[in-house]
Amino acid sequence: MSAPLPIPAPSITVMRGIALMSFAMLMVPLMDTVAKYLTGALPPLQITLGRFAFQMLFAFLTAAIGPGLAALKAPRLWPHLLRGFFLSGASACFFTALKTMPIADAIAIFFVEPMILTVLSALLLGESVGPRRWSAVFVGLIGAMIIIRPGFTEFGPTALLPLAAAFLFALYLVITRRLSGEGSMLSVQFSAGLGGAILLGALTVGGTAAGIEDATPVMPDLPSWGLLAIVGAISFFAHGLIVKAFAAAPASVLAPFNYLEIVSATLFGYLVFGDFPDGPTWLGIALIVGSGIYIAHREHRLSRAEMAARATRTGPPD
Repeated sequence: MSAPLPIPAPSITVMRGIALMSFAMLMVPLMDTVAKYLTGALPPLQITLGRFAFQMLFAFLTAAIGPGLAALKAPRLWPHLLRGFFLSGASACFFTALKTMPIADAIAIFFVEPMILTVLSALLLGESVGPRRWSAVFVGLIGAMIIIRPGFTEFGPTALLPLAAAFLFALYLVITRRLSGEGSMLSVQFSAGLGGAILLGALTVGGTAAGIEDATPVMPDLPSWGLLAIVGAISFFAHGLIVKAFAAAPASVLAPFNYLEIVSATLFGYLVFGDFPDGPTWLGIALIVGSGIYIAHREHRLSRAEMAARATRTGPPD
């Protein structure tokens, strides 16, 4: 009698990835809450610059204490800096929106990012996208429009900023796919912080020269410095958890857990600012979340089918 086949262990690893991703997603809106609170004292661009500067500092200190500063070196600097440019641009748009918009509304609009990523993947990466996923993209964008329409009446063009943030973040993810496997977690964190600090520093100088209020920095008081450090620390820690989560579980498995953000975003927004999404906003959220989960489900099925086909072509190992 042959020995029974061992039960595969990767499920434990996948569950660890799901736990890490869930914790990170519940934590990220705390950063947004602190950033929104800071907009009462500091310009959004300065808050964003502080986030990336402190993120870079925490990566530097972690490397200095642990593996050494060599861990900060990216194999190819300029593509990694470009990632930082797109990520910082997304953060600047989002934090500017938070100055006037409720956190849950802004995050709900930002959730169209998987749909935008699907479009960009087809246009820029040549990935095949079927009619079902195109339909999901369309439904998700309808959900975003449901949230934006009353928001546009109340907040004006600011309601479009989370949409711009989603577009820039999708570009960041496209480049991240291209650079997959390049560099350590610390080098990714440091180079993104450096790229963001360079871009935001240049925008701050230009905005100050042009007399733009939301770009002109002010001297933070001691509590504001502390809160800026907290924003950077949450960013560094949460993105570290996300990197570890993606190392433990497939992206298509983790993607639906992104939507846990809306849970803590609604909670923090209500507790700190008294904001709670209305009925149409919840309808839009449902359409966006449903579309995003469907896209993740389709990607998971297609990736499994592709792996099965590849195994069939290759044949069993000798």
